[in-house]
Amino acid sequence: MTHTVTFPRGRTLRLLDAFCCQGGAGMGYHRAGFDVTGVDKDAQTRYPLGFHQSDAVAFIRTFGAGFDFIHASPPCQHDSECQRIQGNTHPDLIAPTRDALNATGRPWVMENVRGAAHKLREPVMLCGAMFGLQTYRHRYFETGGGFNLTPPPHPVHTAPQAKMGRPIPDGWYGQFVGNFSGVAHARRVMGVSWMNRDGIRECIPPAYAEHIGAQAVAHLGAGAVAA
Repeated sequence: MTHTVTFPRGRTLRLLDAFCCQGGAGMGYHRAGFDVTGVDKDAQTRYPLGFHQSDAVAFIRTFGAGFDFIHASPPCQHDSECQRIQGNTHPDLIAPTRDALNATGRPWVMENVRGAAHKLREPVMLCGAMFGLQTYRHRYFETGGGFNLTPPPHPVHTAPQAKMGRPIPDGWYGQFVGNFSGVAHARRVMGVSWMNRDGIRECIPPAYAEHIGAQAVAHLGAGAVAA
């Protein structure tokens, strides 16, 4: 169920979804009750919420203080195993993004892949198994601006995981990275029916952001009410 969360004065809580891609995080925060605005340097015609095409770091610095909460997912390719295997190079935007987020004075969360976890400060890991999803997809979340994130219990991984890009046998979990097969299956598992392959391999499942969003609402004020 999607809520609209407001403070007693009637103002809806606003969230900036930076480096939004096709909106896995944004949809989760939307379901948690936020009025979500996505920003990405590339046109994102599949983004299901309000969108601005712009450099995300510059947008955070210019407009971030006007939002109640900020989520940032700087590109993970610099630290992803798939890109290292292919020998591709990409910019590392974690530190510039952190600086921009801190400059806003707003509470925030910054997400990235396992390969970048050592660059994040005391990150919290979320896993699909925590939310009953048929994928593990570990992602790491640094928090700031006074916000702290508590993860759900982490179940033991009992289902085997198919290798990157390989077909997924019955009863196995998929990784959905790179040039994977089975887009329709990935959409169902991840809960992202509007995405294509490019969006799926970059996104976090909306369930992760919905969990973070609920805690963000509590952080922003015990007086916030769901309408």
